[in-house]
Amino acid sequence: MKISWKKYPNASTYDEYVTPQNSLRGHSKKIGTFLESLSIEDLKEINIATEAAIKSMGISFRVYSEGSLEGQDRMWPLDFIPRLIRKSEWLQVEKGLKQRVKALNMFIEDCYNKQQFLNESDIDKSLVLDSPAFKTYCIGMKLKHSAWSHICGSDLIKAHDGKFYVLEDNLRVPSGVCYMLENRMIMKRVFPELFYQYGVTPIDAYPTKLYETLASVKNSRSKNPEIVLLTPGIFNSAYYEHSFLAQQMGIDLVEGRDLIVDKDGFVYKKTIEGLIKIDVIYRRVDDDYLDPEQGNNNSAIGVKGLIKAWQEKKVAIVNSPGCGIADDKAIYSFVPKMIRFYLNEEPIIKNIKTFILTNKEQREHVFNNFKEMVIKPVAESGGYGIVIGKNCSRQEKESTIRKVMNNPRNFVAQPLISLSTAPTYSGENIAPRHLDLRPFILTGEKQYVTVGGLTRVALKEGSTVVNSSQGGGSKDTWIV
Repeated sequence: MKISWKKYPNASTYDEYVTPQNSLRGHSKKIGTFLESLSIEDLKEINIATEAAIKSMGISFRVYSEGSLEGQDRMWPLDFIPRLIRKSEWLQVEKGLKQRVKALNMFIEDCYNKQQFLNESDIDKSLVLDSPAFKTYCIGMKLKHSAWSHICGSDLIKAHDGKFYVLEDNLRVPSGVCYMLENRMIMKRVFPELFYQYGVTPIDAYPTKLYETLASVKNSRSKNPEIVLLTPGIFNSAYYEHSFLAQQMGIDLVEGRDLIVDKDGFVYKKTIEGLIKIDVIYRRVDDDYLDPEQGNNNSAIGVKGLIKAWQEKKVAIVNSPGCGIADDKAIYSFVPKMIRFYLNEEPIIKNIKTFILTNKEQREHVFNNFKEMVIKPVAESGGYGIVIGKNCSRQEKESTIRKVMNNPRNFVAQPLISLSTAPTYSGENIAPRHLDLRPFILTGEKQYVTVGGLTRVALKEGSTVVNSSQGGGSKDTWIV
């Protein structure tokens, strides 16, 4: 039995391979025709080969369940049918992401200095100034290249109109880029001929671009800066990525206990040969745990005196402390205004409509249209705490409303968007599954956007939950 696109269960949403008339779109004809030539048994064999490659390469991620401190390692889920994006379309997306992140970085620096946007726009100042992410020790700080969020992961979705929209921006410690790189390595093993026939744009420049970004923000004059990646340790859910990126860049992976701020105020790495001065720290530790003197005083994964060293420009930290004020989902709705304010440009990529629940009028609209809404906690990640209105029972709806009313600042709402779909191996056949995309934007002396990004896919029929921690999977993203 072979697959047939004529029988493909094309839903009412936008499918990136197949038109509503069940014909292949222009950019998907080559691989679509190839897939049509395969039997169900062939698909099973390709899936087995994909899983074997993942296992042999040791690609995993860690999931924590309630009551578990150590978590559980799971094999990385990759669907072998790639996501295809036309190069002409991607060039516009890339331009829009650079524009967006530039404005966000200007906003962060402005908030800690002149606060022009806070004073001259219609934003409620308290959304920033009362946020736990607003760090008073950043006030008056100006950074090299005005870069605060040097590595940003913006989540994009393609809606029913076939256009990309920004769902949210992750500006603190965005994760997932290593899986983008690993997906590509696996696909080269599984589909070598098809891969090269398609002329897929390579992505392997990322580790080099990341290193160049880190080196460009050093405060010293060193031609060979000492750069380290600071990890919370092996029990962190993203530890695999930490070790992968450190290895790819040829820099040391360190924990807080490996570093010390000496009497001269500089940060040093402890080695058996003595102390080595550090120029740049790529931190994968949250703000509150970076320095027990400036955050959680019980932190055992930070470095005492680190924030003061950063303030005195004796070390550069990537991403910078305090950049989380622009990571807040409540701030997201104001990004188009930031672009107009700082750059005097119209946003190239549009936002999803977002309701601020501290606003009584907006809050009532959300409650009255609960079934059409997605309620999100402003500070959570990984898909945790999200409530999809249409899936809620009466009791769940009432419970969510109570939580919002108790702390409206902690939530935002967005209309439920019909995410695009792409063909995905379902175990027995190929079926449409919803997906999103996380490209990564680097900002230092120059800007760089990954060629595509990490495509995440909901593996369950009808589901829009794409996070791997919640049962989602991934696809390799081909810019063709």
